[in-house]
Amino acid sequence: MAARNALLKYLRVNVNALSPLQNPRAGAGGLTRLISRNFSEEARGSFLDKPEVTDRVLTVVKTFQKIDPSKVTPNAHFQNDLGLDSLDTVEIVMALEEEFCFEIPDNEADKIHSINLAVDFIASHPQAK
Repeated sequence: MAARNALLKYLRVNVNALSPLQNPRAGAGGLTRLISRNFSEEARGSFLDKPEVTDRVLTVVKTFQKIDPSKVTPNAHFQNDLGLDSLDTVEIVMALEEEFCFEIPDNEADKIHSINLAVDFIASHPQAK
């Protein structure tokens, strides 16, 4: 019983109140409220601001060996403006994953062809740090 009370306090649920699972009138709506109340903060995460993401992406791209740093702009396209091939683009995306400490799914990574697209994706991702 002590473990149950400690767990419920950790999850920020009032121990004296009936849980939505015990209250037949609460139904699924009560369960939804319980889940959203306890897990929505972690699920939402905190998003990075776009200017910070832009600066960090530009820095990563400028340090790539095959790129002339003077050609790197927020609007630069990896292939058309910077002369990178598809393998180089994959390496850039991997460097961005390392910089922002999260994995970009392959289907999303395939869509990132420019600095703007990289910034937009990373700034909108809750796991980016």
